[in-house]
Amino acid sequence: MHFFKLILRNGLRHKLRTALTVLGLVVAFLSFGLLQSIVDAWYHGAEAAAPNRLITRNAVSLTVFLPLHYREKIRAVEGVKSVAAVNWFAGVYQEPRNFFPQFAIDPVPYFAMYPEYKLGEDEFRAFMRDRKGAIVGRKLAQNFGWKVGDVVPLKGTIFPGNWEFAVRGIYDGADAKTDTSLFFFHWTYLNETMKQRFPLRANQVGIFLVEVADVDRAAAVSGEVDKQFRNSLAETLTETEQAFQIGFVKQTEAIVIAIRLVSYVVIFIILAVMANTMAMTARERLGEYATLKALGFSPAYVAGLIFGESLVLAAFGCAIGIGLTFPAGDWFAGQMGTLFPVFEVSDQTVVLQMACALAVGVLAAILPAHRAARVGIVEGLRSIG
Repeated sequence: MHFFKLILRNGLRHKLRTALTVLGLVVAFLSFGLLQSIVDAWYHGAEAAAPNRLITRNAVSLTVFLPLHYREKIRAVEGVKSVAAVNWFAGVYQEPRNFFPQFAIDPVPYFAMYPEYKLGEDEFRAFMRDRKGAIVGRKLAQNFGWKVGDVVPLKGTIFPGNWEFAVRGIYDGADAKTDTSLFFFHWTYLNETMKQRFPLRANQVGIFLVEVADVDRAAAVSGEVDKQFRNSLAETLTETEQAFQIGFVKQTEAIVIAIRLVSYVVIFIILAVMANTMAMTARERLGEYATLKALGFSPAYVAGLIFGESLVLAAFGCAIGIGLTFPAGDWFAGQMGTLFPVFEVSDQTVVLQMACALAVGVLAAILPAHRAARVGIVEGLRSIG
């Protein structure tokens, strides 16, 4: 009991130094938590992918379309449960900075493959009756203040022209990790309009979303689908939804790696600051440590005082930093809008913060504790004054 009291009193002996050290720790662990959460958000699409969903695209590039008649050939492959045509739309709402993902889809098979999108039956029926209808996510609707019945104008980029969609339903997520920042409308409406405006671009599909009946046969089904179109004018590449999402992440992998590195550089910097603080503390108290040794206390006891003070400071700073990470994360997610559709501080991030705090507390105290434990009584007493 006296040991812990002594640690606390030592920590509060220089209040300004302690306060500044703790403040630095708080900033470091808060920054580390936010940066790690950004990386997690970057990988969210891949982590949320279902193993029974495959993506079939053009083997040349995602920007090269596939003919519509591939849909029936894919559906005929053994092991395929359903197929949905999907086109990335990339329209502009009011101004370019209002970015959000927009997809033209086959609604019935598509929503059947995504049970995590919760939509009322009445809203879905209204959507199916309106060829210009749209389904939007709850987060997206809240971001722009949309409600059912509103008309959303989009300026086409990939598909030129002015487009208007009526919001017929707002879907919610099955849990907090479900992306509710998406915008869906009828693929048939897109195709019919393209037939009128640009006939040569009609009946073309960006990707086919494929559901397999048996997850264990996903690889075999992928191979069979691609085999159907081998040596054709538009060969295909079929992969799991997770692999497809990871492909996007790899395009910006350098940014992700840089963010990870910066998060650990922050911890290294605060480790250096903490080590300097503990070195100053131990140097000032060499006379006290020598006195303790003269009274019969062991070198391990003296080293324990330094380790204890360092760990207490690191734990205190980490606790405050973790506590601030959650509201800071909520604020950051609000500022980013739909750029990070799912942004949350995971349990893994909190564990990493605590592990880093433990490492900082131990490493910062090693050299000062070693010196204090080895200092001679006479040498230490000479340092008084």
